[in-house]
Amino acid sequence: MLNEAQAITREYAMLAPGNHILCAVSGGADSVCLLHWLKGQAAEQGFTLTAAHFNHRLRGAESDRDAAFVEKLCREWKVPCVVGTGDVSGEAQRRGAGIEETARALRYDFLEETAEKLGAGLIATAHNANDNVETMLLHLIRGSGLQGLTGIRPRRGKLIRPFLTTTRAEILAYLREHSLPHVEDSTNADTAYARNRLRHQVIPLLEELNPALISRLSDTVGYLRADNDYLTAQAMAAVRGAEPTVTGGLVLPADAIARSPDPIAVRAVSTLLGRLGEHQYRSAHLLSVVDLARSGHPSGSVDLPHGITARRAYGLLVLEPSAAESGWTPVPLNVPGETPLPQLGWKLVCRPAQALAEPPTDPFVCYLDPSVLDGPLTVRPRETGDGITLPGRPHKSVKKLLIDAKVPRADRERLPVVADRRGPVWLGGFGPDATRLAAPGAPALELRAVPLAPATQYETAPTTGTHSKEGRI
Repeated sequence: MLNEAQAITREYAMLAPGNHILCAVSGGADSVCLLHWLKGQAAEQGFTLTAAHFNHRLRGAESDRDAAFVEKLCREWKVPCVVGTGDVSGEAQRRGAGIEETARALRYDFLEETAEKLGAGLIATAHNANDNVETMLLHLIRGSGLQGLTGIRPRRGKLIRPFLTTTRAEILAYLREHSLPHVEDSTNADTAYARNRLRHQVIPLLEELNPALISRLSDTVGYLRADNDYLTAQAMAAVRGAEPTVTGGLVLPADAIARSPDPIAVRAVSTLLGRLGEHQYRSAHLLSVVDLARSGHPSGSVDLPHGITARRAYGLLVLEPSAAESGWTPVPLNVPGETPLPQLGWKLVCRPAQALAEPPTDPFVCYLDPSVLDGPLTVRPRETGDGITLPGRPHKSVKKLLIDAKVPRADRERLPVVADRRGPVWLGGFGPDATRLAAPGAPALELRAVPLAPATQYETAPTTGTHSKEGRI
């Protein structure tokens, strides 16, 4: 009995010896069956089992009945049980979200927290083949793409679904065979919910056409998942070269997206956005970023939900928090000490030192001559009229220097400038003013800039036959 469960747990290594599994138990048929089956597997395979029940307090006395039933069942079966509760209705109002969405969020928060406290590495839920088919059909009705048609995943992080390929009919047969009690949630019969209408009205009609509907569609979900996993792997390969920016974003060559076929390009954008936060984006948002990457214009931007901006900067595609585009306030340079610039992703360290015999070539380290500095040092954005004489280069305005180096417009205002009353003494990503440097071996003020994520040195002059390197600060 439950051969499919045996197969899927082996395929996804769900029941390894030594594991501690937290089993979510509502008291319904599916979860009671799962708990009983896992109890038997635990004895055979040597893992630890704990039950967890969350009282949503949505059905009054019925909710309390379910909690009491689960606690009693676990005592009889000698399975440790943890019961939690939450004010779903009140929390839904506070969040401005639906009851179902909030109930699910609170339930999974409870399961995650309980697993963490107990040291349980896995959380088992009783989602079955019928649930998976219902999910797939709901997404189909709503116009989902391939990702939505892949249904529920057998394993995702700590979550495992041992019954995902087991039908509800098999589960009920198991309960009858072992004379196992369970409780019924009265809301499961309420066809006001779309899932219940599918379950009680639509699927029975489809089963008249094919009595093996659930098994066949469960197989189809598996085929679609395999196709989707392949496309996702291709998308991940396409964006493997994405690098972090000091503003908490990501940057990569736009061609990595532009040259990919649409199914891969869209997934590639989704993958990048997923690294910036666990948010949902509509297909229209993803396609707008793909179009931006394919645009022939050297610049452009798209504002996305959740405070993210996508922009084209010459041949680069940058995804970053929109706040990174905003200005920032000048601050005094701490001498000696550290001057953090978290809004820019930099930290400046300054201390008395002796200038090296050989001046460093690293643009993020320099040794300034205190005797030629005019007044206190300030960290600020660039200003109109700023100019700098980089080592081995002629004097040039900062504006022209940034344009020649093809620094994207949005990045120009985020480059820190260390200046005295006379003007810049150091420019982020480029280096110091040569006229302010200490002589080798002389007393000096060491200035060290630490980007909080990888940063690229900007080219200060074009190289024959090549383009200037594009900065990624």
